[in-house]
Amino acid sequence: MTPRTDLAGYLVRYPQEAGLGDEDPATVLDRYHTPDYELVNDGVLLDRKRLLDHIRPARRRAAGLRVEVEQALVDGDQVAARYRLIAEMLKGGTITTEIYMFGELAADGRLRRAIQATRTIPSA
Repeated sequence: MTPRTDLAGYLVRYPQEAGLGDEDPATVLDRYHTPDYELVNDGVLLDRKRLLDHIRPARRRAAGLRVEVEQALVDGDQVAARYRLIAEMLKGGTITTEIYMFGELAADGRLRRAIQATRTIPSA
């Protein structure tokens, strides 16, 4: 499974595997992203090292994650999605983030680059 073959599946699986899984975060990252993958999240560039630096502490803070995909579109090497990530925190509370993502795929179907705009919304 790659973002090209199942974008909605990627949006659900990747945060689960990266944020809650036992597998090495670098292995998870490489499964779905090219080695030169870059994420621009709310104007902040995150390269491979910065992404891995973000994943490791997130594993210690989240008790559970779920993703609700509203839209997921693939057109050639371009992707777009609108979805919500709901994180249940170990110290209590829930954080719901609405995400608008646009990306570019590599020839092998993995993500090469993504740009995201996010906003925190009230949790239900």
